[in-house]
Amino acid sequence: MAICAPAISIAQEPWPGRTLNYVVPYPPGGTTDILGRTIAQRLGEALKTTVIVDNRAGATGTIGGAFVARAAPDGQTVLGTSIGPQAIVPHLMKLPYDPAKAYEPVSLVGTVPHLLVVNAATTPYTSVAQLIAAAKEKPGSVAFASGGNGTILQMQGELLRLQSQTTMTHVPYKGDVPALQDVIGGQVTFMFAPIAAALPHVQSGKLRALAVTSASRMPALPSVPTMTEAGFKDFVVEQWQAIYVPAKTPAAIVQRLHQEVSRILQDRSVAASFEKLGVTVVDGTPAQLAQRQAADSQRWAAVIRDAGIKLD
Repeated sequence: MAICAPAISIAQEPWPGRTLNYVVPYPPGGTTDILGRTIAQRLGEALKTTVIVDNRAGATGTIGGAFVARAAPDGQTVLGTSIGPQAIVPHLMKLPYDPAKAYEPVSLVGTVPHLLVVNAATTPYTSVAQLIAAAKEKPGSVAFASGGNGTILQMQGELLRLQSQTTMTHVPYKGDVPALQDVIGGQVTFMFAPIAAALPHVQSGKLRALAVTSASRMPALPSVPTMTEAGFKDFVVEQWQAIYVPAKTPAAIVQRLHQEVSRILQDRSVAASFEKLGVTVVDGTPAQLAQRQAADSQRWAAVIRDAGIKLD
């Protein structure tokens, strides 16, 4: 149940005084969008106002990000986004805003580990070691798919390439689904795929999971090792989801939003629905989100530099 708080005044107008705009920088139907719609509905109920989900997709999540960066810092515009636009893309393209300065962090929402998967019928590899051995035997013969240039899925493939000191080919797609379909079809050797998207195909036998990028094994796939167990240090990779508002939004509004989002995330039914998407609820503070963003920005900047990654 929402706790009533004193009205917050901005230019003599109580907050929230009108409809809130919850911007999702991706198309409808994806993980970020589904999480956003769940949070937006419950946030509206808690604040006794209407919260509209506004999908502003394009440019690897930065079109929506730029829109929110330019919005008035009055608490009426919220950004529900992920690690890519906040910690990866800024190192690959020049943006009209700085993700580290353009927003006030509100809350971490959850994390999503990934599965390293190969086609179960046409690919002989049953371990990461075998996959790497093949890449070393015939440099360039092993290709990995991703949902697009600059995504966390590409970064994991590049990180594996760097750590294994092999030559691999990146094949970008316009979205995770077509990328996964071509791995299932055998057109591409492997992919780091979101668990929710890949798990049904692993369970049906179409895909074989060689490793998981989380710190520990998945209860749903207890026999699948972590990347660390597979011999790769510093390979705990999670795609985080988070909420921001424009920079200079009053601290009282940021705190109230965080409190309400935290209550939403603590709801067991919400956590259960997120788990079906492969999302583990985190419920991090604004400070924790800022720290996570800074650390991941530094980490992926180094990978991008060392791998020589450029956006086409």
